[in-house]
Amino acid sequence: MSEPDIARISVVVCVYTEDRWEDILSAVSSVRAQSLPALETLLVVDHNATLLERLSREYKEAEDVRVLANAGPRGLSAGRNTGIATARGEIIAFLDDDAVAERDWLRHFAAGYADPRVMAVGGRTMPIWASGRRPAWFPEEFDWVVGCTYKGLPPGRVQVRNVLGGNASFRRTAFAAAGGFATGIGRDGDKRPLGCEETELCIRLTRARPDAILLIDDRAVIHHRVPKPREHFAYFRTRTYAEGLSKALVARSVGSDKGLESERRYTTRVLPAGVARGLRDALLARPGGAGRAGAIVAGVLAAAGGYVLGTVRTRRGGAAFSVVELAENTEHAESTENAESTVNTEIDDGPEREGAAA
Repeated sequence: MSEPDIARISVVVCVYTEDRWEDILSAVSSVRAQSLPALETLLVVDHNATLLERLSREYKEAEDVRVLANAGPRGLSAGRNTGIATARGEIIAFLDDDAVAERDWLRHFAAGYADPRVMAVGGRTMPIWASGRRPAWFPEEFDWVVGCTYKGLPPGRVQVRNVLGGNASFRRTAFAAAGGFATGIGRDGDKRPLGCEETELCIRLTRARPDAILLIDDRAVIHHRVPKPREHFAYFRTRTYAEGLSKALVARSVGSDKGLESERRYTTRVLPAGVARGLRDALLARPGGAGRAGAIVAGVLAAAGGYVLGTVRTRRGGAAFSVVELAENTEHAESTENAESTVNTEIDDGPEREGAAA
């Protein structure tokens, strides 16, 4: 990829609530401060007319920021698909609306695409705890619960099964090959915190392009805010349960071999080591040791319960989730609803959750 192509990176930030107004402005500012300038920043507003109008006014004079309405159904996946369809860059990067990127974030992403086989590059996401520090009971092995990089991922620039959606980038051609993010898997505002839409997409991508390489480069760092409700065990339990539900959808979509490949290694190697460290710390009277060991066990049980229930529900059949087909060189957003292919595997979201979409 030539230097002019590498420089053509569009950044998509999906937003949905005015409660994150200052966070949204900070996210955009961090993109504007990149050592490798972005071609554009796309703010995709998820069915919130007031926020759409306010952001449109805020960036009315900005040539590098465009404000868009989500052209598909409500939710993070459709918002990302709207950004993809509208983006002009050869590389499309995604940043959470409550995160800020370090100055060389895009430069490290771009470097990964020097190899033409690389279809996606993700980075490292660090938590910013609302209370000022990590809760003593909260295990680093479960930082994915709050949308951050977790203990157990290999360091450096490494090949992975999937990148993590809040800090990731893809070649435009990846979406032409595999389609967009599946709606019905990921998050939808303040409902139950489902996820795994990026996992399902990445597995679909490597099936469509067996030669594709997906990387994580831990030098591409963003800092992600963790609000106080997410520091509580109630959210931890809800999120791990929802992860099990989501994994059931992914397994039904792409098969359990690929859908649970990384999770098997995680549960048989990383988590037992975490429990052992927690128990050791408890024996040494170190703060939080017993709590961390207990949280790991509780998280595994909650996720397993969600997976079992989700598997039963998908086998019985439910509402459908959809995969959007995206054209390779689309310049402007079109309605994603016209391009959806239906798969009969969605799970009922169930009761609402505390917290907001990561």
